[in-house]
Amino acid sequence: MSKKAKIAAGGVAAGLILLIWLPWWLAFLIVVGVPAAAYLTLDSGQRRRLRRVTRKELGR
Repeated sequence: MSKKAKIAAGGVAAGLILLIWLPWWLAFLIVVGVPAAAYLTLDSGQRRRLRRVTRKELGR
């Protein structure tokens, strides 16, 4: 199993656990809020670079 597949499987498992333990709306806020908060912590140059690269290049 590749590294990306392991990360994806872990994300799915974490999401399922969140849905079981928490109300669906709180789990949704966590799933959406964590990447949004991470994006907001980037400085303007990093945000520009992130918007410029394609999805395929993010894994490099």
